[in-house]
Amino acid sequence: MAAMFSSSEISKTASSLLSAYASFAGSMMLVRSMANELIPHQLRSYLYSAFRYFFTPLSPDLTLAIDERCGMSKNQVYEAAEVYLSTRISPKTERLKLSKTRKQKHFTIGLEKGELIVDGFEDVRLTWRFVCTEGQKPHGGEKKHFELSFNKKHKDKVLDFYLPYVLHKAEEIKKQDKVIKLYSRQCPFSCEDDNERRGGSWGSIILEHPATFDTLAMDPALKKMIIDDLEMFLRRKAYYNKVGKAWKRGYLLYGPPGTGKSSLVAAMANYLKFDIYDLGLTSVRSDAELRRTLLSTTNRSILLIEDIDCSSEVLERQMRNKNKKLPDRTGLTLSGILNCIDGLWSSCGDERIIVFTTNYKDRIDPALLRPGRMDLHINMSYCTTDGFRLLASNYLGISSKHNPSFAEIDSLLNSTEATPAEVAEELMKSDDPNIALQGLVNFLKRKRDEADNETENKATGCGEVGSSVRRLNAIVSRVKRLKTNVDQRKIMMRKRK
Repeated sequence: MAAMFSSSEISKTASSLLSAYASFAGSMMLVRSMANELIPHQLRSYLYSAFRYFFTPLSPDLTLAIDERCGMSKNQVYEAAEVYLSTRISPKTERLKLSKTRKQKHFTIGLEKGELIVDGFEDVRLTWRFVCTEGQKPHGGEKKHFELSFNKKHKDKVLDFYLPYVLHKAEEIKKQDKVIKLYSRQCPFSCEDDNERRGGSWGSIILEHPATFDTLAMDPALKKMIIDDLEMFLRRKAYYNKVGKAWKRGYLLYGPPGTGKSSLVAAMANYLKFDIYDLGLTSVRSDAELRRTLLSTTNRSILLIEDIDCSSEVLERQMRNKNKKLPDRTGLTLSGILNCIDGLWSSCGDERIIVFTTNYKDRIDPALLRPGRMDLHINMSYCTTDGFRLLASNYLGISSKHNPSFAEIDSLLNSTEATPAEVAEELMKSDDPNIALQGLVNFLKRKRDEADNETENKATGCGEVGSSVRRLNAIVSRVKRLKTNVDQRKIMMRKRK
C-alpha cells in the first residue's frame, strides 16, 4: 500500500511553494522597476508589441472591407451588396431601414449602423456588417462600408464564386423592381443618396413622367427611326469595342419651344429603363468639377443637357474674358466640355446616352455638332397632321373616320405653325370632341390671321421705308437745285456790276 503524506510534510511543501512564489514575484517587480528606469518608453512599447505578436494566437478569419466609393466612382460591389443583403434579413436582426415609393412594387429594406447579417454559400459561413463612421473633414458626411468576414481557407471560393454571385443576384433584383430616377445637382433631397447630396453631387427623385413613344405627337417615320437607332445602340457593345470607340451615343434635339423635346427624353428613358441625369452647365464652375460630376453618373443612363445654346453663354463669357485678358472666374471651357463628351474621360463608363436640346441650332458651336459628340440631329418640328391624329386619339379617343373637322384642321396645320403643346392644350379644354375640335379650328384660324397680319405689316413697313427714302431724296435734290439757282443769281449780279 502506498505511503501517505503526513500533515507536517504537506504544510512544509505549501510553505515552500508560497515562499518560492513570493521570491519570484519580488524578483519580477524588481526587474520591472529596473526596466522602467533603464529602458526607454518607445523601446518598451516595441518589445511588448513583439511579445504580443509571438504569443497571441492568429485569427482563422479574414475580413474584407468594401467601401462605398472607389476613387471618384461608385463601388459596384458595395451597391450590389446593398441590394443583395436586403433579401437576406434574418429574424435576429434588430434594426432596419424601410422605404417605398409610389412606383415600387415592394418595400426597400436597408441595414442600420452596426447590424450583422449571416449568409451561407455552399459550405462557407459568411458574416456581413454595415459600418458608418463620421468623416474627418467638417461637413464631410458619413463614410459607409461593408465588412465581410469568413474563414481564411475559403478566400478563393469567396472571391471567385461568391462575390460574382452577389453581383449577379443584385442585377436580377434591380431588374425585377426597376424604378427610373431623375438626378439633379440642385435636387433638394434624395431618399437614397444622402451621402452623395452632402458631398455636393447628385440627388434624385423618382421619374414619374408618363411619356412613351406611343403617346408622342411625332412623325411616325421619325419615331421609328429613333427607336431603331436606340435598339441598334444597345446591342452593339462588341462592335464598339471592336472599332475602338466608347460605348455611348449623342443626340441633338432642336426645334421651337413646345415641340416635345423634354417629352422625347422621358419617352427614351421609359423605353430603355435608363435613369436621367439632368446637368445644367451654368451650375458647373470648372472643368475639374465637370469631370467629377460626369464620373459620378452610372452606366445605362441618359445625360441630359437642356438648352445648350443658353449654356454656351458661360463659354462666351470665358472667351470674352480671355480676349480682354481678364481672369477666368468660371474655369469651364469648351475644350473641357469636348474632352468629357468625346475625349479620354468619355470612355469612363458604358452604355451611356447624351442628349442635348436647343431652340436655336445655329447658335451652337460647330465643334459640338460633329459626329462623335452629337451623332444624330433630330428636328422637333411644329405639329403635323399625323401628330394631330395621335393627339386626338389620346386626348379625345376619336379618329378621322368619326369627325369631319379633321380635313379642315389638316388644311390649317399645313399652312399654320402650331406646336404639339398648343394643339394639346386646345384639345384639353372640353370633354366633348366636337367642341374641342371646333375650338382648335378657331385657334388655328387666329394664328393664321395673326401670321398674315404680321407679314402684311412687315411688307407695309418696308413700303413706308421705301417711300420715306424717296421723299428724302427728293428733298435733297430740291435743296441742291435751290442752291444751284442761288449760285447762278449771284454770278449774274456780279456780271451786271
